[in-house]
Amino acid sequence: MAHVTPDTLITRSEHDLIGDREVPSDAYWGVHTLRALDNFPITGIPIASSPYLVQALAAVKQAAATANNELGLLDDQRYAAIRAACEEIRAGALSDQFVVDVIQGGAGTSTNMNANEVIANRALEIMGHARGQYDVIHPNEHVNLSQSTNDVYPTAVKIAVIMATHDLLAAMQVLEDSFARKADEFHDVLKMGRTQLQDAVPMTLGQEFRTYSLMIGEDRARLGEAVLLLHEINLGATAIGTMLNAPAGYVQAACGHLADITGLPLETAVDLIEATQDCGAFVQLSGTLKRVAVKLSKICNDLRLLSSGPRAGLNEINLPPVQAGSSIMPGKVNPVIPEVVNQVAFQIIGHDVTVTMAAEAGQLQLNAFEPVICYSLSAGISRLRASILVLAERCVDGITANVELLRAEVENSIGLVTALNPYIGYAAATEVAKEALVSGRGVAELVLERGLLPRAKLEAILRPEVLANLSKRPGH
Repeated sequence: MAHVTPDTLITRSEHDLIGDREVPSDAYWGVHTLRALDNFPITGIPIASSPYLVQALAAVKQAAATANNELGLLDDQRYAAIRAACEEIRAGALSDQFVVDVIQGGAGTSTNMNANEVIANRALEIMGHARGQYDVIHPNEHVNLSQSTNDVYPTAVKIAVIMATHDLLAAMQVLEDSFARKADEFHDVLKMGRTQLQDAVPMTLGQEFRTYSLMIGEDRARLGEAVLLLHEINLGATAIGTMLNAPAGYVQAACGHLADITGLPLETAVDLIEATQDCGAFVQLSGTLKRVAVKLSKICNDLRLLSSGPRAGLNEINLPPVQAGSSIMPGKVNPVIPEVVNQVAFQIIGHDVTVTMAAEAGQLQLNAFEPVICYSLSAGISRLRASILVLAERCVDGITANVELLRAEVENSIGLVTALNPYIGYAAATEVAKEALVSGRGVAELVLERGLLPRAKLEAILRPEVLANLSKRPGH
C-alpha cells in the first residue's frame, strides 16, 4: 500500500527481519537495499558504476530461473516475467536502480539483494502487479530460488571481470599496434642506446619502439592466460559449497544456461566447497594487472625522458602537444598523457595490495571481502583500458623523431668506439675515447684524423644496419 509522508514523498511499506521501512514507491529496489544505503555510505560509488557486474548479476538470475523452471520449482508465468526482467537489465535497463555502495559488509549480500529486489519488482510490473507485491513474486523465494549470495556474487564478479578484461585486451592490442607502426616508421633512425642513463652503444629508434610493442604483446598474452582461471564458477554451491537447498540437477543446468546466456565457456568447479572460499584466481589476475601497469608505467617514464626539453633535455622525440602546460610559463607543453598513465599504474599497483590482503583475510568457508576485490579489479581494469587507449591515440600515434639530433648524438658519443672496437682494436679505441672525452671532439673525426680507418670504411661501419645490427631484428 502506498503512503504519503510529511515531506510528500510517496512510499510503500516493506518488511524484513529488522522490521518495517518506507521505500520510495518509484524505486525498483526494496527494504534490503534501503538498509544497505543506510549502512554503507562509504564511497558514494554505486554498483551501477560497473555495468558488467549489473549485467552479470542479471545473467546469473536468468540462468538460475531457467534451471528452476526446468526442474519444476518455478512456474511458467513467474519464470517468464523474471526472465524478461533479466533480459531488460542485461540490455542496459534499470541500471540506475543498482544503488548499493561498491564497498559493503556482508560478502556481497547487499548487492545480491539489490538485484533480487529490482528483478522481482520489474517482473511484478511485467505481470501487471504493483511493485512490492511480493506475495506474487518474492525477491528471495522466487528470484533467489536455489541460490545463495555466496555462489551468486562470486560467479557474477567473475563474469564481470572476464568481460571487462576482454575489453582491456582489445585496448592493449591497439597500443601494441601503435608502437609497432612507430617502430616501422623509425626503423633506420640511428640513436644512442643508454644503460644507467649513460651512453652505451648505437641502436635505432625503431628498435626502441619495437621493444615497447613486444612488451605490451607479451603482457597481453599473460593477461589472457590469467583470465582463463575465472571461467571456473561455483554457481549451485549455495551457502558454503555443500549445495544445500539446490535440487538435484540444478548445478549442471544453471551453469549450462549461464554459459549459453553469456557466451563464455564456463565450467562448474570440481570441488564447490573449495571454490566458494578460494580467491586465488582473483589474486592471479590482479598480479598480472600489476605486471601490465608496472611495465606500462616504465614505458611512459621512457617517453617522458626521451621527449624532455626541448632545449635542456634529451629532446630525441616529440610528443604531440595536446594542451598548454603552464598557467605562468608561456609556450610550455607537458607530457600529460604519459603522466596520467603513470598515475593509473600507481593505482593498479595499490589495488593489487588491496586484492592480496582481502584474499588473505578470508576465514573458513567464505571470504567476506570479495566486494573490495570486485571494486579493485573492476575499477582498475576500466581505468587501465581508458588510459591505454588515450596513450595510443593521443600520444604514441603522433610521436615524431628529431632525426638529425639523434644522428649527431651517435657521431659525437664516446659510446661509438664500442662499435669501432672490432675494426681498430681495443687499445686504439681506448685512446680515441679518452681524447674525445677530454677534447669534446667526435669519435669519427678523431678516427679519421689518426688514420685508423679510411673514410669509406668508416662510413660503411656507421650505416644504421651495421651499427644497430638491423639484419638481426627478430622476425625479419
